Amino acid sequence: MSRAGRRLGLLVIVVIALSAEAHAQSRRAPARKPAPKPAPVARKTTTPESTCPSLLGMGVKTIRSFCDVPAGRDPAQGLLVTFPPHTGPLTLSFDLHARHTYSEELTKSGKGYARYRAIIGVLSMKGDLIERAAVEGEFRSATDLFDRIGGGAGPAGVKAVAPVGHEEIYITIPAGIDQVSLLGETLDSITPAGHETVIMPGRPVAIVSNLLVEYKPAPAARKR
Repeated sequence: MSRAGRRLGLLVIVVIALSAEAHAQSRRAPARKPAPKPAPVARKTTTPESTCPSLLGMGVKTIRSFCDVPAGRDPAQGLLVTFPPHTGPLTLSFDLHARHTYSEELTKSGKGYARYRAIIGVLSMKGDLIERAAVEGEFRSATDLFDRIGGGAGPAGVKAVAPVGHEEIYITIPAGIDQVSLLGETLDSITPAGHETVIMPGRPVAIVSNLLVEYKPAPAARKR
């Protein structure tokens, strides 16, 4: 065979080999796409379960529940808040009010002035302090009341005890805590009865309303 023939034969072999390789590549399975990442779990806001040691009742104006916060050190005796199943830290929020005993007679006579400063603690059920919260409130007239509480025996059907002052509280609860207790620490008050500092266990220190919790729900349990 001549040299030109041999070259032509080699060229044909190369073309056939390249064509076979291209055909094999075309028959290969396409590369798999990476699995999509799961969508991030949205945070939820809800009213948590709570156990109030002294429920005052519902607000006439706000239609919200008001609960006394007693002074004390034993978490079992406080306002208990139980969180839904969650992961990571969560945010507990509530409105904190001073506790005023309204007197129509003293108010009309101009002798009903009162001033309050209350401090409460948010504790784990082991008694560890997570954070403190405080509220200040002053009373001069009925317009200073945050709300009136229904269920009283008076002509207007409202109770004498009423919330005064309003502080929005936001507290970060560390991961791994499923329940906390709200307990009063101190109440410094000036009322027509005089100046008083309350630290006696069981004595109401403040009022709480509008309990809410913002959290990241725990993933659903896998079925076996």
